[in-house]
Amino acid sequence: MSVVRIASGGPWEDAFGYSRAVIAGPNAYVSGCTAVVDGVVHHEGDPYRQALTAFRVALDSLGHAGFGPEHVVRTRMYVTHTRDMAPVGRAHKELFDAVRPAATMVVVSKLIDPQMLVEVEVDAYRDGTK
Repeated sequence: MSVVRIASGGPWEDAFGYSRAVIAGPNAYVSGCTAVVDGVVHHEGDPYRQALTAFRVALDSLGHAGFGPEHVVRTRMYVTHTRDMAPVGRAHKELFDAVRPAATMVVVSKLIDPQMLVEVEVDAYRDGTK
């Protein structure tokens, strides 16, 4: 089985020694993604738009390896406040309603930057036929 590591150029990948995504055979694992694009946190104060951006960062990394949203089998969402659960859940539904992956959402005390309201992880699977 081959293992492919995908970088996105995010500010912490080199500093902390990790890959944005790792593809191992038919499986893909995407590291935590936030609304950081080009080193800047986008949509300050808007958990819905931050969630959409974070999931798009994750889906873009999957796309580099030929995976699409239809291959997503599990998501994890970390929010910094319970009031953000509904808007983050709405973003998840918009992107994954047709796929219905296993999903977890937890409230954490904070993320690496206080402007970040949500961080997401995505796992995907594809058999060799798609």
